[in-house]
Amino acid sequence: MQRIRMVCALAGWVGMVATSAAMGQMQMGSAPVGPTGPAAEVQRSYAGLKANILKAADKMPAEDYQFKATPDVRAYARVVNHITEAQFHSCGAINHTAASDMGKVPADTADKAAVVDALKASFDACDKAFASLTDANLTDMFDLGKAKRSRVGLVWGTVSHDNEQYATLALYLRLKGLVPPSSEK
Repeated sequence: MQRIRMVCALAGWVGMVATSAAMGQMQMGSAPVGPTGPAAEVQRSYAGLKANILKAADKMPAEDYQFKATPDVRAYARVVNHITEAQFHSCGAINHTAASDMGKVPADTADKAAVVDALKASFDACDKAFASLTDANLTDMFDLGKAKRSRVGLVWGTVSHDNEQYATLALYLRLKGLVPPSSEK
């Protein structure tokens, strides 16, 4: 139990580092590069996380995709597949993609190539969803089963979720002696 607490504490720390990296490590008071406004802010955060997650997925050797920090936690492949599932769900809603037309997530035991291909497909769906953002449409509402969610809730939820999962990927990379993408120089 103590080992799990230690892994969780380290994951939280990695998450804070990942957030700094994803936000472009802007200095307080510095102007963002490019468009400004709420839509642009979430698009920048998404772009930074996308780059880090794709690099993290690529960086872990194929033979370590079944690696678990402890026996009680998810394997690396499961974490990547979880990102894929969540992105297909949230970005599919924004894109008005029917459930039957959403991308398929491979088994957690699939090879690295299949897991990464599905991840890339989920980012393709999210690229379309995030590109559709404007400051004017952030309050549009979407049906998700019996619930309704706003566009801004879906996109910030995706960014937040991806950030949490990237922290786990970064931790697993560290445990394998690899430098996470957000810490590379």
